[in-house]
Amino acid sequence: MLTNNDILKKIRVALSLRTEDMIHILSLVDFKITKGALGDLFRHEDHPNYVEAGDQVLRNFLNGLVIHMRGKQEEQQKEK
Repeated sequence: MLTNNDILKKIRVALSLRTEDMIHILSLVDFKITKGALGDLFRHEDHPNYVEAGDQVLRNFLNGLVIHMRGKQEEQQKEK
């Protein structure tokens, strides 16, 4: 079964996102995370500093990714 950490890792690789990109995407939905805290999510499960990504982190990342890829809802409506 995939964990939230696995999903974040797969999205990161698939879209070739750097740590700074992921922090920016999370900031689009006003979710603040440090570079170190984000790095802890990508550590191996056996590492002492490994942190399990909660549903809130994954949800905010996916919402931020939608904004990053499509733009904000208001911007799309202005273009029509």
